[in-house]
Amino acid sequence: MPERKGPALSDATRGRVLFGGDYNPEQWPEEIWHEDVRLMKEAGVNSVTLGVFSWAKLEPRPGAREFGWLDRLMDLMHENGIGVVLATPTSSPPPWMGRLHPETLPRDEDGRTEWWGSRQHFSHSSATYRRYAAAITEDLAARYAGHPALRMWHINNEYCTYDWGDEAETAFRGWLRARYGTLDALNRAWGTAFWSQGYGDWHEVLPPRRAHYMKNPTQVLDFRRFTSDALLECYLAERDIVTRHTPHIPVTTNFMALWQGLDAWRWAGQEDVVSVDVYPDPRDPFGGQYGALVHDMTRSQARGGPWMVMEQAAGPVNWRGVNHPKPAGLNRLWSLQAVARGADAVCYFQWRQSRQGSEKFHSGMVGHAGEHGRTFQEVKRIGAELALLGAKVADTRAEAAEVAVLLDWNAWWASRQEGRLSSETDLPQVVRAWHRALWEAHTTADFAHPEHDLSAYKLAVVPQLCLMTDAAIDNLVTYVHQGGTLVAGFQTGVADEDDRVREGGMDARLRDLFGIRVLHEWWPLDAGETVHVEGFRGTLWSEEIEAADDIDAVTPYKGGELDGLPAVLRKGRARYFSTLPEPHALRTLLADIAAEAGVRPVLAGLPAGVEAVRRGELLFLLHHGRDRVTVPVPGRHRELLTGADVADTVELGRYGVAVLEAVS
Repeated sequence: MPERKGPALSDATRGRVLFGGDYNPEQWPEEIWHEDVRLMKEAGVNSVTLGVFSWAKLEPRPGAREFGWLDRLMDLMHENGIGVVLATPTSSPPPWMGRLHPETLPRDEDGRTEWWGSRQHFSHSSATYRRYAAAITEDLAARYAGHPALRMWHINNEYCTYDWGDEAETAFRGWLRARYGTLDALNRAWGTAFWSQGYGDWHEVLPPRRAHYMKNPTQVLDFRRFTSDALLECYLAERDIVTRHTPHIPVTTNFMALWQGLDAWRWAGQEDVVSVDVYPDPRDPFGGQYGALVHDMTRSQARGGPWMVMEQAAGPVNWRGVNHPKPAGLNRLWSLQAVARGADAVCYFQWRQSRQGSEKFHSGMVGHAGEHGRTFQEVKRIGAELALLGAKVADTRAEAAEVAVLLDWNAWWASRQEGRLSSETDLPQVVRAWHRALWEAHTTADFAHPEHDLSAYKLAVVPQLCLMTDAAIDNLVTYVHQGGTLVAGFQTGVADEDDRVREGGMDARLRDLFGIRVLHEWWPLDAGETVHVEGFRGTLWSEEIEAADDIDAVTPYKGGELDGLPAVLRKGRARYFSTLPEPHALRTLLADIAAEAGVRPVLAGLPAGVEAVRRGELLFLLHHGRDRVTVPVPGRHRELLTGADVADTVELGRYGVAVLEAVS
């Protein structure tokens, strides 16, 4: 599928950082709307997202249209200089649709219907749902195409619906026919000789519904691929409608950070603007690192171009076991971190905290405490600072990274099969560990698909890619042979694209690249168990490996079953880690490897917990700790948020931020 080349985010930002969030005025009487606008202007809000969950309001009966309230809101926003990201409301169909057309409701793997009363209750494969979704999208686009408040289209919301129902079954078969062509090819790919699963008729092929024991892992893998593609079809249908009416208006849909359900690489290529919802836990001591990971990933999906934070929380969320508020200053810190790493929009769910419904305890920019509450006062400060920075960061990008972290959703899906060697290994956990090591070493990283061109990077890191295509493997081999440095974690290159274990337990090309003669056995570790390696302790995993004769260096296991055997192998510019080093060790090892590859941190001598990121001509310093620190910054700079002149050092207090512009 060719990537889309549509309007740019700059058409919507107009030299500013977009600041605002989801606005749900249908929850409030109209007299509140004017109060909202007053507070928005006070807070520096220049963008709101309208209509995300408004289908029942817009179409209260089949075919009816009630646009009057939205007309008044669009006009009100324009009159007050606030742009609108207009959403199609298709993520939450009205109750009448499920009642009149039960085939539009999704079914779970047990065949149970998911009823209305929440959200995302639609079958992505339902022809009736798609028809109604297209109709409301068509009418929205026709009505508001020429409205001066319209800045961007937001299709649906957080696509995340699975469906095992009858129409999904038919669509799944069609998807499989297109992928494999014949039943013989499907039987080979799925390995159906195992457990007498051979298919003789296409009508025998089902989605992976409830089974007595473990399901066929390749069937499950293909169902995940199909689900991502089916939802993408829904997105594309609506995107194409609004684009026909407004070819000059950019289109997006919001990803959930590290959401397993969508192949984000495939989806991002079909968006004009890549946007993400990011909700680090305020109690997580590495919440800032998680935010950096999400920002790096989203920026990379945008291929270095502009991107946006569509949702974050001004305070607590409502879906964790215990929902903690953000301490004073943390909302500001994480908002400016997103800008530092390339975001051209910082938005929230939602503007005004709801008084009813499932998310009444999820924070808003205006909380239950109102305009005098701490949350809104902090929002005002963020809005003022983003207005100050807008002209400086507009049309600039985060500094090009020299390190790439490789991630593929197909490998993630394959790693989650039921019959795996260890339930203690989770791909996002492993990816986060490797990214954390780079973050703590003050090294900015991009993310990349293993088949992407890696020639611009000095170092490529593979936390774990158990499933790899031949093209991906050849790409990594070529990258190393052309002078790139590669570091791979355990269980890389184990299976092919059909989740078939490669001969020898790891692809022969990779075994040759890393200097592995034989991979005898995998030795997963129990929760909390570690293995001794010369110089550090390993976690999660270990492997019984026999090194080849042409190896350059080996770091052995010490003691236990694997005593003396290789834990880390180095051959030329390629290294293989058969265990996951503890955090401090991984940070040191990866920093040394990066330095050897010619990668340098953004700024030398940074205290722990201080993040340094360059965007355009600006240097952002972000302090994720509570104790005051002194940051060495050679030369003279102007601190843009305060207007102060600084020389050689910057003082940062709790959750402090400095944005520096060099002074000649």
